[in-house]
Amino acid sequence: MNIVDLVIPAYNEEGSIAKVVSGISKEVVREIVVINNNSSDNTAEIAKRAGATVLQEVRRGYGWACLKGIAHVANKETPPDILVFMDGDYADYPEELPNILQPILKDDMDLVIGSRALGVREKGSMTIPQVFGNWLSTSLMNLIYRSKFTDLGPFRAIKLDMLLALDMQDKTYGWTIEMQIKAVKQKMKCTEVAVNYRKRIGFSKVSGTVKGTLMAGVKIIYLIFKYF
Repeated sequence: MNIVDLVIPAYNEEGSIAKVVSGISKEVVREIVVINNNSSDNTAEIAKRAGATVLQEVRRGYGWACLKGIAHVANKETPPDILVFMDGDYADYPEELPNILQPILKDDMDLVIGSRALGVREKGSMTIPQVFGNWLSTSLMNLIYRSKFTDLGPFRAIKLDMLLALDMQDKTYGWTIEMQIKAVKQKMKCTEVAVNYRKRIGFSKVSGTVKGTLMAGVKIIYLIFKYF
């Protein structure tokens, strides 16, 4: 029996975090770890009431939060076999978690990306710059590294030992693509499954601002060429 833990980076997600945590099957996931990334609202309290383990990471950044979660599960007396990442905005469907896990459990894949490009996206769930940026980033990555990704989606699962071997470094916007590039370079078995996507609850801290969109885009393009 594979042990599965789940990490949710969360910054000011008080309106959605309980829905995300409550929607995850406790029969599938051993521990849900919410990383409160210096929120100014009640994200931490609400997540704890919903049944999650809540850790604090005051250094603002998606990568910082993910690294905190990895350290927590890796240092357990019995670490998980598989670690899942999901955002706290309720844009992904928690009930699709078994679909994310299946290629690892059934086909012994190392990394599974939940692809919004392959699934059904609710109108308005991704902005035009998001869709274009995602296409451009994956196209460049596929061209340079001969990968076959269609998305940099945050909903993903990876074997813990493989994740630790990647030696993840990015602290902010480049977290997802760093993982995918390094996995391809290390010849890990990677695949995608279609996931559906809806409008998030609350305001996006990245795509919701011009600055956030530009900074994320620049960082992602930089990393594509950095690891070449």
